[in-house]
Amino acid sequence: MQRREFMTLVGGAAAAWPLAAHAQKSTMPVIGVLESGSATSPTSLTAEFHTGLKELGYVDGQNVTIEYRRADAHYDRLPALASDLVT
Repeated sequence: MQRREFMTLVGGAAAAWPLAAHAQKSTMPVIGVLESGSATSPTSLTAEFHTGLKELGYVDGQNVTIEYRRADAHYDRLPALASDLVT
């Protein structure tokens, strides 16, 4: 490889590097919560969960996303809801 070809190759890679780095978006972590109850009957555990996350520096919608799946006391739905969380 001649010097001019090498310099063109290195220069092109250096010019493309910021574009490749910009294309990689940082993704927000997602926490999946699977509950057997309903959304209308929140438990104290939900509040404690949010308090614990906040103490660790995590705030829903700012630096973490929390996805809830609730079975509404239909326990046979839990496997499908769990599957939905992991996909």
